[in-house]
Amino acid sequence: MKLHSKSWAKRIQEEWKVLEKDLPDSIFVRVYESRIDLLRAVIIGAEGTPYHDGLFFFDVFFPNGYPNVPPEVHYHSGGVRLNPNLYSCGKVCLSLLNTWAGNKNEKWLPGVSTILQVVVSIQGLILNTKPYFNEPGYAHLSGSTDGEMRSLQYNDETFILSIRTMVYVIRRPPKNFEDFVIGHFCSRAHDILVASKAYMEGAQVGCLVKGGVQDVDQGDKSCSKQFKMSLAAYVDMLVREFIRIGAKDCEKFLPPSTTVKKKLGELPLAATVS
Repeated sequence: MKLHSKSWAKRIQEEWKVLEKDLPDSIFVRVYESRIDLLRAVIIGAEGTPYHDGLFFFDVFFPNGYPNVPPEVHYHSGGVRLNPNLYSCGKVCLSLLNTWAGNKNEKWLPGVSTILQVVVSIQGLILNTKPYFNEPGYAHLSGSTDGEMRSLQYNDETFILSIRTMVYVIRRPPKNFEDFVIGHFCSRAHDILVASKAYMEGAQVGCLVKGGVQDVDQGDKSCSKQFKMSLAAYVDMLVREFIRIGAKDCEKFLPPSTTVKKKLGELPLAATVS
């Protein structure tokens, strides 16, 4: 590994202290004493967004010029692009990282900007309630009838991609986060599946709040047949992953025919023969 200055190492250790003290409850990081130029962060998708209850992993690299240059951040996409600012190749577009347009105060400021600001910005500015408007040139559509309709459709698609990402993370949890992933999804499985069921019945994606689904106006409901069919298929896959890792009371979310077959399969062979 390339040798770094003492001031570089000291600054990163100061960042560790800030993270330990001020990280929100929905963001976790792991640092490596043998490789202080690296850290791994996981962000829990916030309530009210199409990313709710998901786990989103990011690797952070502190280059030799840090903090005069921003850290480099890589997103664990699993090959899925579920946000305009998060590419399937892992690129993260954010003004604070100097990878996205922005005014001077939004970009990385040596001696002022911190890695805490980076992870909080990813959660608040990227994994937000209406990611459609993060697309270049779409912000001006916010508030318009057409723009809001497109935003709802985008959230439908994004939630399906978030479900796919959950399956990917469960099957291939990042190193040193294996137990964290299992614990998180075992505790959140029921809420995720309750919300998914509500969305398939027409509730607006993102209306999950404090473990329940709020009622929304009929005009705000997601009624796309394609959305419901696609979501049902991925939820079925997710339920099976939840059951595999030990999440409780998930079988009831399987389609009736699947549940019946499972019960028959558990009976003694003689009992299934007419």
